[in-house]
Amino acid sequence: MSTSPTVCIIGAGCSGFTTAKRLKDHGIAYDCFEESDDIGGNWYFRNPTGRSACYESLHIDTSSTRLQFEDFPVPDDWPHFPHHSLMHSYFRDYVDEFGLRETITFGTRVEKARRQADGSWAVTLDTGETRSYDALVVANGHHWDPRMPTYPGELDGTILHSHEYVNPFEPVDMRGKNVVVVGMGNSALDIASELSHRSIAKHVWVSARRGVWVLSKYRDGKPADKMMMPPWMPRKLGLAIARRKIKKSLGRMEDYGLPAPDHEPLGAHPSVSIDFLAKSGSGDLTCVPAIESLEGDHVLLVDGRTVPADVVVCATGYQMSFPFFDDPALQPDAQHRFPLFKRIVRPDVPNLFFVGLAQASPTIVNLAEQQSKLVAGILDGSYALPTADEMRRTIDSDDAASLAQYYETPRHTIQVDFARYVRDLTKEIEAGRKRAQAVVPAR
Repeated sequence: MSTSPTVCIIGAGCSGFTTAKRLKDHGIAYDCFEESDDIGGNWYFRNPTGRSACYESLHIDTSSTRLQFEDFPVPDDWPHFPHHSLMHSYFRDYVDEFGLRETITFGTRVEKARRQADGSWAVTLDTGETRSYDALVVANGHHWDPRMPTYPGELDGTILHSHEYVNPFEPVDMRGKNVVVVGMGNSALDIASELSHRSIAKHVWVSARRGVWVLSKYRDGKPADKMMMPPWMPRKLGLAIARRKIKKSLGRMEDYGLPAPDHEPLGAHPSVSIDFLAKSGSGDLTCVPAIESLEGDHVLLVDGRTVPADVVVCATGYQMSFPFFDDPALQPDAQHRFPLFKRIVRPDVPNLFFVGLAQASPTIVNLAEQQSKLVAGILDGSYALPTADEMRRTIDSDDAASLAQYYETPRHTIQVDFARYVRDLTKEIEAGRKRAQAVVPAR
Protein backbone atom coordinates (compact mmCIF):
# COMPACT_ATOMS: atom_id res chain seq x y z
CA MET A 1 0.00 0.00 0.00
CA SER A 2 1.43 3.38 -0.96
CA THR A 3 1.70 6.18 1.59
CA SER A 4 -1.14 8.04 -0.13
CA PRO A 5 -3.59 5.35 -1.28
CA THR A 6 -6.55 6.12 -3.44
CA VAL A 7 -9.79 4.48 -2.41
CA CYS A 8 -13.12 3.73 -4.06
CA ILE A 9 -16.22 3.53 -1.84
CA ILE A 10 -19.24 1.79 -3.35
CA GLY A 11 -22.43 3.23 -1.87
CA ALA A 12 -23.45 6.26 0.20
CA GLY A 13 -25.81 4.68 2.69
CA CYS A 14 -24.92 5.09 6.35
CA SER A 15 -22.02 2.62 5.98
CA GLY A 16 -20.54 4.37 2.98
CA PHE A 17 -20.79 7.97 4.14
CA THR A 18 -19.44 7.36 7.65
CA THR A 19 -16.48 5.54 6.11
CA ALA A 20 -16.01 8.51 3.80
CA LYS A 21 -15.89 10.80 6.85
CA ARG A 22 -13.23 8.65 8.50
CA LEU A 23 -11.06 8.65 5.39
CA LYS A 24 -11.50 12.39 5.01
CA ASP A 25 -10.45 12.91 8.64
CA HIS A 26 -7.32 10.83 7.98
CA GLY A 27 -6.46 12.70 4.78
CA ILE A 28 -6.99 9.63 2.61
CA ALA A 29 -8.10 10.34 -0.95
CA TYR A 30 -11.31 8.62 -2.01
CA ASP A 31 -14.11 8.59 -4.53
CA CYS A 32 -17.57 7.60 -3.29
CA PHE A 33 -20.08 6.49 -5.93
CA GLU A 34 -23.81 6.38 -5.23
CA GLU A 35 -26.31 5.12 -7.78
CA SER A 36 -29.15 7.20 -6.31
CA ASP A 37 -29.66 10.96 -6.25
CA ASP A 38 -29.17 11.25 -2.47
CA ILE A 39 -27.53 9.53 0.47
CA GLY A 40 -29.34 7.16 2.81
CA GLY A 41 -29.53 3.86 0.96
CA ASN A 42 -32.00 1.59 2.71
CA TRP A 43 -33.32 4.52 4.82
CA TYR A 44 -34.20 6.63 1.77
CA PHE A 45 -37.95 6.08 1.41
CA ARG A 46 -38.98 5.71 -2.24
CA ASN A 47 -35.35 5.60 -3.25
CA PRO A 48 -35.45 5.88 -7.05
CA THR A 49 -33.01 2.97 -7.34
CA GLY A 50 -35.75 0.68 -6.03
CA ARG A 51 -33.30 -0.82 -3.55
CA SER A 52 -34.70 0.59 -0.32
CA ALA A 53 -36.73 -1.80 1.83
CA CYS A 54 -38.31 1.15 3.64
CA TYR A 55 -42.09 1.06 3.99
CA GLU A 56 -44.17 4.10 4.86
CA SER A 57 -44.85 3.27 8.51
CA LEU A 58 -41.35 1.99 9.32
CA HIS A 59 -39.75 2.94 12.64
CA ILE A 60 -36.30 1.72 13.58
CA ASP A 61 -36.20 -0.94 16.30
CA THR A 62 -33.01 0.44 17.86
CA SER A 63 -33.43 3.21 20.41
CA SER A 64 -32.12 6.61 19.43
CA THR A 65 -29.13 6.86 21.77
CA ARG A 66 -27.93 3.39 20.75
CA LEU A 67 -27.93 4.21 17.05
CA GLN A 68 -26.31 7.65 17.05
CA PHE A 69 -22.87 8.35 15.62
CA GLU A 70 -20.10 9.06 18.11
CA ASP A 71 -19.45 12.64 17.02
CA PHE A 72 -22.97 13.55 15.92
CA PRO A 73 -25.57 12.92 18.66
CA VAL A 74 -29.23 12.68 17.76
CA PRO A 75 -31.40 15.63 18.85
CA ASP A 76 -32.51 15.60 22.49
CA ASP A 77 -36.18 15.77 21.53
CA TRP A 78 -36.14 12.61 19.44
CA PRO A 79 -38.54 9.77 20.32
CA HIS A 80 -37.06 6.49 21.50
CA PHE A 81 -37.75 4.74 18.18
CA PRO A 82 -37.67 7.27 15.34
CA HIS A 83 -39.58 7.07 12.07
CA HIS A 84 -37.61 6.48 8.88
CA SER A 85 -38.07 10.13 7.86
CA LEU A 86 -36.19 11.24 10.97
CA MET A 87 -33.43 8.72 10.27
CA HIS A 88 -32.96 9.97 6.73
CA SER A 89 -32.99 13.58 7.90
CA TYR A 90 -30.36 12.73 10.53
CA PHE A 91 -28.16 11.08 7.90
CA ARG A 92 -28.46 14.06 5.58
CA ASP A 93 -27.57 16.44 8.43
CA TYR A 94 -24.51 14.31 9.22
CA VAL A 95 -23.33 14.39 5.62
CA ASP A 96 -23.81 18.16 5.41
CA GLU A 97 -22.24 18.85 8.82
CA PHE A 98 -18.98 17.18 7.83
CA GLY A 99 -18.85 18.40 4.23
CA LEU A 100 -19.22 14.97 2.69
CA ARG A 101 -21.89 15.66 0.09
CA GLU A 102 -19.53 17.33 -2.34
CA THR A 103 -17.21 14.30 -2.15
CA ILE A 104 -19.92 11.88 -3.29
CA THR A 105 -20.65 11.28 -6.97
CA PHE A 106 -24.41 10.76 -7.23
CA GLY A 107 -26.32 9.10 -10.06
CA THR A 108 -23.37 6.86 -10.81
CA ARG A 109 -23.33 3.08 -10.48
CA VAL A 110 -20.25 0.87 -10.18
CA GLU A 111 -20.71 -1.77 -12.87
CA LYS A 112 -17.53 -3.78 -12.37
CA ALA A 113 -14.72 -3.98 -9.85
CA ARG A 114 -11.82 -6.23 -10.81
CA ARG A 115 -8.57 -6.78 -8.96
CA GLN A 116 -5.57 -6.39 -11.25
CA ALA A 117 -2.32 -8.38 -11.33
CA ASP A 118 -0.55 -5.66 -9.34
CA GLY A 119 -3.25 -5.74 -6.62
CA SER A 120 -4.94 -2.49 -7.65
CA TRP A 121 -8.66 -2.28 -8.45
CA ALA A 122 -10.06 -1.41 -11.86
CA VAL A 123 -13.50 0.11 -11.26
CA THR A 124 -15.81 0.54 -14.23
CA LEU A 125 -18.70 3.00 -13.89
CA ASP A 126 -22.01 3.01 -15.75
CA THR A 127 -20.68 6.03 -17.62
CA GLY A 128 -18.24 3.67 -19.32
CA GLU A 129 -15.24 5.16 -17.55
CA THR A 130 -12.75 2.86 -15.77
CA ARG A 131 -10.64 4.18 -12.89
CA SER A 132 -7.81 2.61 -10.91
CA TYR A 133 -7.67 2.51 -7.10
CA ASP A 134 -5.33 1.15 -4.46
CA ALA A 135 -8.19 -0.09 -2.27
CA LEU A 136 -11.89 -0.81 -2.50
CA VAL A 137 -14.58 -0.32 0.16
CA VAL A 138 -17.84 -2.21 -0.40
CA ALA A 139 -20.79 -0.51 1.29
CA ASN A 140 -23.68 -1.55 -0.94
CA GLY A 141 -25.83 -2.90 1.91
CA HIS A 142 -27.45 -6.29 2.39
CA HIS A 143 -31.17 -5.52 2.55
CA TRP A 144 -31.90 -4.90 -1.12
CA ASP A 145 -31.73 -8.29 -2.90
CA PRO A 146 -34.89 -10.14 -1.78
CA ARG A 147 -34.84 -13.84 -0.98
CA MET A 148 -38.10 -15.06 -2.50
CA PRO A 149 -39.48 -18.51 -1.66
CA THR A 150 -40.85 -20.75 -4.38
CA TYR A 151 -44.07 -22.70 -3.91
CA PRO A 152 -45.75 -25.31 -6.09
CA GLY A 153 -48.95 -24.16 -7.76
CA GLU A 154 -50.31 -20.73 -8.55
CA LEU A 155 -52.13 -17.97 -6.70
CA ASP A 156 -55.10 -16.24 -8.32
CA GLY A 157 -54.21 -13.07 -6.43
CA THR A 158 -50.87 -11.35 -5.84
CA ILE A 159 -47.64 -12.65 -4.30
CA LEU A 160 -44.92 -10.14 -3.48
CA HIS A 161 -41.85 -9.68 -1.30
CA SER A 162 -41.95 -7.31 1.65
CA HIS A 163 -39.28 -5.30 -0.17
CA GLU A 164 -42.05 -4.15 -2.51
CA TYR A 165 -44.47 -3.27 0.30
CA VAL A 166 -45.08 0.46 0.71
CA ASN A 167 -48.35 0.63 2.67
CA PRO A 168 -51.67 -1.26 2.83
CA PHE A 169 -52.72 0.29 -0.48
CA GLU A 170 -49.48 0.13 -2.49
CA PRO A 171 -48.45 -1.77 -4.55
CA VAL A 172 -51.68 -3.70 -3.85
CA ASP A 173 -54.83 -2.37 -2.22
CA MET A 174 -55.34 -4.85 0.60
CA ARG A 175 -58.54 -3.40 2.04
CA GLY A 176 -61.05 -6.21 2.60
CA LYS A 177 -58.56 -8.83 1.40
CA ASN A 178 -57.41 -12.08 2.95
CA VAL A 179 -53.66 -11.63 3.43
CA VAL A 180 -50.99 -14.16 4.30
CA VAL A 181 -47.70 -12.73 5.60
CA VAL A 182 -44.84 -15.22 5.40
CA GLY A 183 -42.17 -14.97 8.09
CA MET A 184 -41.81 -13.72 11.66
CA GLY A 185 -38.89 -11.34 11.40
CA ASN A 186 -39.23 -7.64 12.14
CA SER A 187 -40.65 -6.63 8.77
CA ALA A 188 -43.19 -9.45 8.92
CA LEU A 189 -44.35 -8.39 12.39
CA ASP A 190 -44.65 -4.74 11.34
CA ILE A 191 -46.53 -5.45 8.14
CA ALA A 192 -48.84 -8.05 9.66
CA SER A 193 -49.69 -5.75 12.56
CA GLU A 194 -50.44 -2.86 10.21
CA LEU A 195 -52.59 -4.89 7.84
CA SER A 196 -54.51 -6.59 10.65
CA HIS A 197 -56.25 -3.38 11.66
CA ARG A 198 -59.95 -4.10 11.28
CA SER A 199 -60.37 -1.23 8.82
CA ILE A 200 -57.86 -2.74 6.41
CA ALA A 201 -57.54 -6.48 5.72
CA LYS A 202 -60.43 -8.89 6.03
CA HIS A 203 -58.05 -11.11 7.97
CA VAL A 204 -54.30 -11.65 8.26
CA TRP A 205 -52.60 -15.00 8.64
CA VAL A 206 -48.91 -15.13 9.60
CA SER A 207 -47.26 -18.23 8.19
CA ALA A 208 -43.93 -19.43 9.55
CA ARG A 209 -41.82 -22.58 9.59
CA ARG A 210 -41.02 -22.14 13.27
CA GLY A 211 -42.10 -20.12 16.26
CA VAL A 212 -40.13 -17.12 17.51
CA TRP A 213 -39.88 -15.10 20.69
CA VAL A 214 -41.53 -11.76 19.97
CA LEU A 215 -39.79 -9.22 22.18
CA SER A 216 -41.13 -5.88 23.32
CA LYS A 217 -39.39 -2.62 22.45
CA TYR A 218 -39.68 -1.67 26.11
CA ARG A 219 -38.70 -3.39 29.32
CA ASP A 220 -39.50 -1.90 32.72
CA GLY A 221 -40.57 1.31 31.01
CA LYS A 222 -37.27 1.79 29.17
CA PRO A 223 -36.10 0.86 25.67
CA ALA A 224 -35.21 -2.81 25.94
CA ASP A 225 -31.90 -2.43 24.10
CA LYS A 226 -30.66 -0.22 26.95
CA MET A 227 -31.13 -3.19 29.27
CA MET A 228 -28.76 -5.49 27.38
CA MET A 229 -26.05 -7.24 29.37
CA PRO A 230 -22.70 -5.38 29.33
CA PRO A 231 -19.96 -6.85 27.10
CA TRP A 232 -17.64 -7.50 30.07
CA MET A 233 -20.10 -10.00 31.52
CA PRO A 234 -19.41 -13.65 30.61
CA ARG A 235 -21.58 -14.47 27.61
CA LYS A 236 -23.28 -17.53 29.13
CA LEU A 237 -24.12 -15.69 32.33
CA GLY A 238 -25.47 -12.67 30.47
CA LEU A 239 -27.60 -14.88 28.23
CA ALA A 240 -28.98 -16.83 31.16
CA ILE A 241 -29.99 -13.64 33.00
CA ALA A 242 -31.52 -12.07 29.90
CA ARG A 243 -33.44 -15.20 28.98
CA ARG A 244 -34.85 -15.55 32.47
CA LYS A 245 -36.03 -11.92 32.42
CA ILE A 246 -37.63 -12.28 29.00
CA LYS A 247 -39.53 -15.41 29.97
CA LYS A 248 -40.72 -13.85 33.21
CA SER A 249 -41.84 -10.68 31.43
CA LEU A 250 -43.51 -12.23 28.38
CA GLY A 251 -44.66 -15.64 29.51
CA ARG A 252 -45.34 -18.31 26.89
CA MET A 253 -45.74 -17.42 23.23
CA GLU A 254 -48.52 -20.03 22.99
CA ASP A 255 -50.64 -17.93 25.36
CA TYR A 256 -50.78 -15.22 22.68
CA GLY A 257 -51.81 -17.69 19.99
CA LEU A 258 -48.30 -18.09 18.59
CA PRO A 259 -46.50 -21.39 17.93
CA ALA A 260 -44.06 -22.48 20.63
CA PRO A 261 -40.47 -21.50 19.70
CA ASP A 262 -38.03 -24.38 19.30
CA HIS A 263 -35.20 -22.27 20.72
CA GLU A 264 -34.46 -20.14 23.75
CA PRO A 265 -35.04 -16.36 23.79
CA LEU A 266 -32.19 -14.61 21.95
CA GLY A 267 -31.48 -17.84 20.08
CA ALA A 268 -32.41 -15.96 16.89
CA HIS A 269 -31.95 -12.43 15.66
CA PRO A 270 -34.50 -10.56 17.81
CA SER A 271 -38.02 -10.20 16.43
CA VAL A 272 -39.27 -7.01 18.05
CA SER A 273 -42.72 -5.44 17.97
CA ILE A 274 -44.74 -2.96 19.98
CA ASP A 275 -48.12 -4.50 19.12
CA PHE A 276 -47.85 -7.90 17.41
CA LEU A 277 -48.55 -9.93 20.55
CA ALA A 278 -51.63 -7.83 21.33
CA LYS A 279 -52.84 -8.20 17.74
CA SER A 280 -52.46 -11.97 17.92
CA GLY A 281 -53.98 -12.23 21.38
CA SER A 282 -56.93 -10.12 20.22
CA GLY A 283 -57.64 -12.32 17.23
CA ASP A 284 -56.84 -9.64 14.69
CA LEU A 285 -54.28 -11.98 13.12
CA THR A 286 -53.76 -15.72 13.19
CA CYS A 287 -50.45 -17.59 13.24
CA VAL A 288 -50.30 -20.72 11.05
CA PRO A 289 -47.60 -23.15 9.85
CA ALA A 290 -45.59 -22.90 6.64
CA ILE A 291 -47.16 -22.87 3.18
CA GLU A 292 -47.07 -26.18 1.31
CA SER A 293 -48.48 -24.89 -1.98
CA LEU A 294 -50.52 -22.21 -3.70
CA GLU A 295 -54.02 -23.33 -4.61
CA GLY A 296 -55.73 -20.58 -6.59
CA ASP A 297 -57.78 -18.56 -4.10
CA HIS A 298 -56.21 -20.17 -1.02
CA VAL A 299 -52.95 -21.65 0.25
CA LEU A 300 -52.39 -25.16 1.52
CA LEU A 301 -50.41 -25.36 4.78
CA VAL A 302 -48.00 -28.14 5.74
CA ASP A 303 -50.44 -29.39 8.38
CA GLY A 304 -53.13 -29.95 5.76
CA ARG A 305 -55.23 -26.90 6.55
CA THR A 306 -56.12 -24.29 3.98
CA VAL A 307 -56.61 -20.55 4.40
CA PRO A 308 -58.07 -18.10 1.87
CA ALA A 309 -55.48 -15.85 0.27
CA ASP A 310 -55.91 -12.86 -2.00
CA VAL A 311 -52.40 -11.54 -1.28
CA VAL A 312 -49.26 -13.27 -0.01
CA VAL A 313 -46.52 -11.00 1.35
CA CYS A 314 -43.19 -12.82 1.71
CA ALA A 315 -41.10 -11.21 4.44
CA THR A 316 -38.42 -13.83 3.89
CA GLY A 317 -35.21 -11.86 4.11
CA TYR A 318 -32.41 -10.91 1.77
CA GLN A 319 -29.29 -12.24 0.11
CA MET A 320 -25.85 -10.72 0.28
CA SER A 321 -25.10 -9.64 -3.28
CA PHE A 322 -22.16 -7.93 -4.94
CA PRO A 323 -23.21 -7.57 -8.59
CA PHE A 324 -20.04 -5.66 -9.50
CA PHE A 325 -17.80 -8.68 -8.76
CA ASP A 326 -17.46 -11.36 -11.44
CA ASP A 327 -15.03 -13.42 -9.34
CA PRO A 328 -17.06 -16.23 -7.67
CA ALA A 329 -14.60 -16.21 -4.77
CA LEU A 330 -15.91 -12.74 -3.85
CA GLN A 331 -19.49 -13.95 -3.42
CA PRO A 332 -21.15 -15.73 -0.45
CA ASP A 333 -21.19 -19.53 -0.59
CA ALA A 334 -24.29 -21.69 -1.01
CA GLN A 335 -24.97 -21.54 2.75
CA HIS A 336 -24.88 -17.72 2.70
CA ARG A 337 -21.54 -17.70 4.52
CA PHE A 338 -19.01 -14.97 3.82
CA PRO A 339 -16.06 -15.23 6.22
CA LEU A 340 -14.30 -11.94 6.99
CA PHE A 341 -11.70 -10.93 9.54
CA LYS A 342 -13.59 -8.76 12.03
CA ARG A 343 -16.42 -8.82 9.47
CA ILE A 344 -14.32 -6.44 7.33
CA VAL A 345 -11.35 -8.04 5.53
CA ARG A 346 -10.81 -11.16 3.44
CA PRO A 347 -7.45 -12.65 4.48
CA ASP A 348 -6.48 -13.22 0.84
CA VAL A 349 -7.44 -9.71 -0.34
CA PRO A 350 -6.09 -7.21 2.21
CA ASN A 351 -7.04 -4.10 0.19
CA LEU A 352 -10.73 -5.01 -0.03
CA PHE A 353 -12.96 -3.85 2.83
CA PHE A 354 -16.60 -4.65 3.56
CA VAL A 355 -18.34 -2.21 5.89
CA GLY A 356 -21.75 -2.66 7.46
CA LEU A 357 -21.89 -6.29 6.34
CA ALA A 358 -23.20 -7.72 9.60
CA GLN A 359 -26.50 -8.30 11.34
CA ALA A 360 -25.86 -6.50 14.60
CA SER A 361 -27.88 -6.58 17.81
CA PRO A 362 -29.06 -4.04 18.72
CA THR A 363 -27.75 -1.62 16.09
CA ILE A 364 -26.43 -1.69 12.55
CA VAL A 365 -26.57 2.05 11.86
CA ASN A 366 -23.19 2.96 13.33
CA LEU A 367 -21.51 -0.42 12.85
CA ALA A 368 -19.49 0.90 9.92
CA GLU A 369 -18.43 3.93 11.97
CA GLN A 370 -16.57 1.53 14.24
CA GLN A 371 -15.28 -0.61 11.37
CA SER A 372 -13.95 2.43 9.53
CA LYS A 373 -11.38 2.91 12.29
CA LEU A 374 -9.64 -0.30 11.29
CA VAL A 375 -9.98 0.50 7.57
CA ALA A 376 -8.42 3.94 7.99
CA GLY A 377 -5.63 2.47 10.13
CA ILE A 378 -4.70 0.01 7.38
CA LEU A 379 -4.76 2.73 4.74
CA ASP A 380 -2.65 5.25 6.65
CA GLY A 381 -0.23 2.60 7.93
CA SER A 382 -0.96 3.07 11.62
CA TYR A 383 -2.46 -0.42 11.84
CA ALA A 384 -1.05 -3.69 10.52
CA LEU A 385 -3.14 -6.78 9.84
CA PRO A 386 -2.15 -10.15 11.30
CA THR A 387 -0.91 -12.83 8.91
CA ALA A 388 -3.49 -14.46 6.66
CA ASP A 389 -3.35 -17.67 8.72
CA GLU A 390 -3.87 -15.73 11.95
CA MET A 391 -6.84 -13.93 10.40
CA ARG A 392 -8.42 -17.24 9.37
CA ARG A 393 -8.03 -18.64 12.88
CA THR A 394 -9.57 -15.48 14.32
CA ILE A 395 -12.50 -15.71 11.90
CA ASP A 396 -13.19 -19.24 13.06
CA SER A 397 -13.00 -18.36 16.76
CA ASP A 398 -15.04 -15.15 16.35
CA ASP A 399 -17.78 -16.92 14.41
CA ALA A 400 -17.90 -19.76 16.93
CA ALA A 401 -18.34 -17.26 19.76
CA SER A 402 -20.82 -15.00 17.97
CA LEU A 403 -23.03 -17.70 16.50
CA ALA A 404 -23.09 -20.20 19.37
CA GLN A 405 -26.35 -18.83 20.79
CA TYR A 406 -28.23 -18.91 17.47
CA TYR A 407 -29.87 -21.77 15.62
CA GLU A 408 -28.35 -22.53 12.23
CA THR A 409 -29.88 -20.64 9.33
CA PRO A 410 -28.62 -18.41 6.48
CA ARG A 411 -30.10 -15.46 8.41
CA HIS A 412 -27.53 -15.85 11.19
CA THR A 413 -24.27 -16.26 9.26
CA ILE A 414 -23.29 -12.60 9.79
CA GLN A 415 -24.80 -12.09 13.24
CA VAL A 416 -22.83 -10.14 15.85
CA ASP A 417 -23.48 -8.62 19.25
CA PHE A 418 -22.69 -4.94 18.69
CA ALA A 419 -21.23 -4.14 22.12
CA ARG A 420 -19.04 -7.26 22.23
CA TYR A 421 -18.02 -6.75 18.63
CA VAL A 422 -16.91 -3.15 19.26
CA ARG A 423 -14.98 -4.21 22.38
CA ASP A 424 -13.14 -6.91 20.43
CA LEU A 425 -12.57 -4.62 17.44
CA THR A 426 -11.06 -1.96 19.71
CA LYS A 427 -8.66 -4.55 21.16
CA GLU A 428 -7.69 -5.68 17.68
CA ILE A 429 -7.04 -2.13 16.48
CA GLU A 430 -4.71 -1.58 19.43
CA ALA A 431 -2.94 -4.88 18.71
CA GLY A 432 -2.58 -3.87 15.06
CA ARG A 433 -1.05 -0.55 16.06
CA LYS A 434 1.58 -2.39 18.07
CA ARG A 435 2.30 -4.65 15.11
CA ALA A 436 2.68 -1.61 12.85
CA GLN A 437 5.06 0.06 15.30
CA ALA A 438 7.15 -3.12 15.49
CA VAL A 439 7.75 -3.17 11.74
CA VAL A 440 11.22 -1.88 10.94
CA PRO A 441 11.19 0.13 7.70
CA ALA A 442 13.41 -1.26 4.97
CA ARG A 443 16.60 0.71 4.38
